[in-house]
Amino acid sequence: MEAGSRVKTPVLETHLAGLELLNRGKVRDIYQVGQHLLIVATDRISAFDCVLPTGIPNKGRVLTALSVFWFGLLKDVTENHLVTASVDEMPEAVRKHADVLRGRTMLVRKAEIIPIECVVRGYLAGSAWKEYRQTGSICGVRLPTGLREADALPEPIFTPATKATSGHDENIPFERAAELAGKETAEELRRRTLAVYKKARDYARKRGIIISDTKFEWGLVEGRMVLADEVLTPDSSRFWPADHYAPGRSQPSYDKQFVRDYLETLAWDKRPPAPPLPDGVVRQTSQKYVEAYERLTGKRLA
Repeated sequence: MEAGSRVKTPVLETHLAGLELLNRGKVRDIYQVGQHLLIVATDRISAFDCVLPTGIPNKGRVLTALSVFWFGLLKDVTENHLVTASVDEMPEAVRKHADVLRGRTMLVRKAEIIPIECVVRGYLAGSAWKEYRQTGSICGVRLPTGLREADALPEPIFTPATKATSGHDENIPFERAAELAGKETAEELRRRTLAVYKKARDYARKRGIIISDTKFEWGLVEGRMVLADEVLTPDSSRFWPADHYAPGRSQPSYDKQFVRDYLETLAWDKRPPAPPLPDGVVRQTSQKYVEAYERLTGKRLA
């Protein structure tokens, strides 16, 4: 896969005249469009909770295209908030900016976001591996002894976290999630999160990718629970190439690991401002994002 053949100039920030900007997050710019929201995935990338000054070409287009793909694949499992990802079907105020927005935006229904990060883990990695080594459990869920890094868990587990406005989200036991969201809502979040993960996991495995873990956002639209925001992207998930899977060590992955690894070599205190990225790291990261999309969908990134 030669991502470079379709590289476009990175979009680091959008300024859409005639549309009200509601929020500029680490990656997404969100605008008000009538009764809907316009979610624009830029090519910004963050690491260690800092937005870097260097963009990753194609990143926002991958995040959008993958989310749209998964929304379609999972629609028999759960409703979602997507209205359309076709700029040509959006209001005139949006179509005026088609050159910037095409391929990187979704028009969605407004949802009242439930303030719980719904994390599901199928394999022992990241913070879960660290917690398991210390306590033998993850978020209060006791696990068998003797598991290795990257081992598959006996069953996927729901490990909720609080949503942080800045800094890291904090893992919490299910009982705490029930206190925050209500017992019935927390149980439904767990049920839906596990159901969505299992369907996506089984599909991805056939495409040669292991979904180690991922996180979902859920919201309420007219009282109905819907899947919202981005879904099963390299920003929200750990994707491992199945043909290189070997428990007992960290795994190669389709995400921003190249960026983290490079930053770890610098004398940077992980506080803003973040340093720029060299061309080689940018190129490899872009290629990984595009490859994840193309392996999962079987399509080339448009």
